Amino acid sequence: MNSKVKGYTIGAIAAASYGLNPMFALPLYQEGMTPDSVLFFRYMLAIPIMGILLAYRRGLKEFEIRKKECFQFFGIGVLMALSSLFLFLSYTYMDVGIASTLLFIYPIMVAVMMAIGFYEKLSLSTGICMVLALCGIFLLHKNEDGNTISLFGTVLVMLSSLTYAIYIVYVNQSGLKNISTLKVTFYMLCFGLSVFIVKILVTNTFTMPVSFFGWVCILGLSVFPTAVSFLCTTSAIHYIGATPTAILGALEPVTAVAIGVSLFGEVLTTRIVIGILLILFAVSIVVYDGKSSGMLIKIRKLFPINIKK
Repeated sequence: MNSKVKGYTIGAIAAASYGLNPMFALPLYQEGMTPDSVLFFRYMLAIPIMGILLAYRRGLKEFEIRKKECFQFFGIGVLMALSSLFLFLSYTYMDVGIASTLLFIYPIMVAVMMAIGFYEKLSLSTGICMVLALCGIFLLHKNEDGNTISLFGTVLVMLSSLTYAIYIVYVNQSGLKNISTLKVTFYMLCFGLSVFIVKILVTNTFTMPVSFFGWVCILGLSVFPTAVSFLCTTSAIHYIGATPTAILGALEPVTAVAIGVSLFGEVLTTRIVIGILLILFAVSIVVYDGKSSGMLIKIRKLFPINIKK
């Protein structure tokens, strides 16, 4: 497997695993936990997981960091923590499927940042995929029943998208690109945890799981959307760059729809099926960019996808 194919595969795994957030978060909300407490436990349990992997794969010496790296790790840690917090807060204001789909504004933000700030050339396939994705996102301004979605919830999702886009670009352009993925992810989680500690102390809203199933959900959040997703995202950026990694995030709503149908009783309509197939087709075109980019002209992508609580 060459490095480019490996990068796309890892990026797809990162997107799909991050799409598991609602499956673990909503049951915890139903137990009365607050978003910041959920994320506190999510990060706290993910840190030792990544620490063990780092020690096993790279050795104890890999935990050493220089002063410059410390500031860099703090920066990406805060960015990722804020992105997670804004997204999890948005779940309390709108359907998680709509929130997860609206999050896809971040590939557009990444591409714009890379083009303007770093003069990265946009390919035809990348440009068309982003334009069509934006059209699909625009269609989400109303719910299935015709009601307009929460403005505040939308703002929260946009803030989550922005901070995530900045994170992707910063990792791609900073010296962190030359540091091992395990080390970057470990320290990102360590510094990101401070955001939730501060918020809990300021707001005095600390809550804990009240059932065994709640702790299972916390562990699931720590392993899949956190350790696996963050590790794979950072690794994919190393292999294929910022913009392709961001575009592969289109697999996140596919995961969300699967969760909605299997766990939350959502009906798999023709409209949703078409949306899933178009997303998969668009991602496949991105993977094979350069060989069949002319086919992209025929794409009609990203119908709105909805999961109800």
